[in-house]
Amino acid sequence: MKCRYAVLCLVLLAVASVHAELRLPHLFGDHMVVQRDKPWRVWGWAEPGEKTTVAFGGQVRSGVADEGGRWRVEMEQVPASSEARELNVSAGSKSLTIRDVLVGDVWLCGGQSNMEWSMRATRDSDVEIPAANFPGIRFIRLPKVAHLEPQDNFPVENPESPTGNWRLAVSNQVENCTGVGYYFAKRIHRRLNVPVGLIDTSWGGTMAQHWVSKETLRPIPEMAPYFEKFEVALKQWEDGGREEGAKKRYEQDLKAWEEARAKAKAEGEKEPRKPNSKAYTNPALKGQPGGMLNGCIMPLANCAIKGVLFYQGENNSFTVGWKPFPKTYPAVVSDWRKIFGDAKLPFGLVQIAGWSNRRGMEYDMNHHCNIVREVQFNTWKATPNTGLIVTFDTNVSQGIHPIRKAPVGERAARWALAEVYSTLAHGSNRLLEWKGPVYRSMERKESKIVISFEEETCRGLVLDQDVEEGFYIAGEDRVFQHARARVDRGKNQLIVWNDEIQEPVAVRYGWSNLPAGGLMNRRELPAYPFRTDTWPMTPHQSTGSYVVE
Repeated sequence: MKCRYAVLCLVLLAVASVHAELRLPHLFGDHMVVQRDKPWRVWGWAEPGEKTTVAFGGQVRSGVADEGGRWRVEMEQVPASSEARELNVSAGSKSLTIRDVLVGDVWLCGGQSNMEWSMRATRDSDVEIPAANFPGIRFIRLPKVAHLEPQDNFPVENPESPTGNWRLAVSNQVENCTGVGYYFAKRIHRRLNVPVGLIDTSWGGTMAQHWVSKETLRPIPEMAPYFEKFEVALKQWEDGGREEGAKKRYEQDLKAWEEARAKAKAEGEKEPRKPNSKAYTNPALKGQPGGMLNGCIMPLANCAIKGVLFYQGENNSFTVGWKPFPKTYPAVVSDWRKIFGDAKLPFGLVQIAGWSNRRGMEYDMNHHCNIVREVQFNTWKATPNTGLIVTFDTNVSQGIHPIRKAPVGERAARWALAEVYSTLAHGSNRLLEWKGPVYRSMERKESKIVISFEEETCRGLVLDQDVEEGFYIAGEDRVFQHARARVDRGKNQLIVWNDEIQEPVAVRYGWSNLPAGGLMNRRELPAYPFRTDTWPMTPHQSTGSYVVE
């Protein structure tokens, strides 16, 4: 009995010591950027009931830790400043100091691998990294954490780890920065002359539903198979003995594989595939509905930010991944706005590029990528304070990761400068142009179709090098053929036809797994892929058809 009592006391002392320790979330670190011109928060943990004081830039604010040891202090807004300051936090005899803190604009960079793609892997890394000298641009790449429940912090291995620590956009540190984010921040920083902080939460291979709350996802019928699959896997993991059971299964399967490989080798047959150790890990720590939101976004919930860049959709472009996307993709915007307490939080949505090969007209016209791009376009048009960035023309490799990230980041910066910062074009009273031609309407004239675009997007409409590419046309039979096209420059309209189709009814542009096309405006901003029809699309390797609701 005494032994049990002693153990209990040790446990209680350990818990108390954790609460008594003055701590800040790992987001607070040397070289960080805090958001300008907005009220902002500092939060953390201390002994329950303890008064905590925060001092920064002449402000001194205090709060009291609750019974769980959590505290939060509201700071008044401060203007942009490139002066390196200290953020001091104290509670009783304990104190913490965060050094070299700047005040500027903080942008959250989310999505999957094309946002995660680092500077060292971009096309211009050999030129840009040695030339990078922007100490006013700071970035932090968060570790990849998925979880069943919302988290209030993220782990950091050590102060030198490439994830979880703030870094400067200078040549000896910038290679791990998100490429899209870097080119975005570089243009914003140089144009506005304010510090820029990038918080990178991107995770390759994730789907839109990984970044949406379970509460939002549960009522979506198309999400039922994903919940069921995950819950079955989690139950099997728990019933199978969790880590210990998985270790035994892996060792058994590895031994069986070694025996099978030896036999196949002796008989001159193809060797079996080696068991993948990742398949024997906890499902709760991998892709799941809401999992990445819980692990990567919720730890930032108290953070004040300027806006979001979100580049995701590729992993919803396989098999039936498109089915929940019309609901889950816009839910990313609405859920994140709730989390950050800003119903008008700016969202720069990056439209996916293409990859692989074109295999035929029917394949192209019905490909999953077209559905994803259309959902992204419709989300933009239906959601205030968002922008859509075209990327299909950046892919020349046919790979899923275009290495030209500069055009993507710079186009995103054009959107932000125009729509978020209300920046005027040089020598003009007009906002900076950022949109390529946006389809508005069609009209059939004899055997041709005339396409009109939103007026402010099509000034100087032109076909790049006068090449007709990426245009498709169909008659009442709904069978598409490649089309001819020319620009009526006087009216900034597009005329599309095929001599074999005398009564055309529909036109599509840039409609392919790997889109092509050089339709642009005078700023050489590419036209958005579009279609004039609303016909159902049935992707290959899929079931059911996509219909615009």
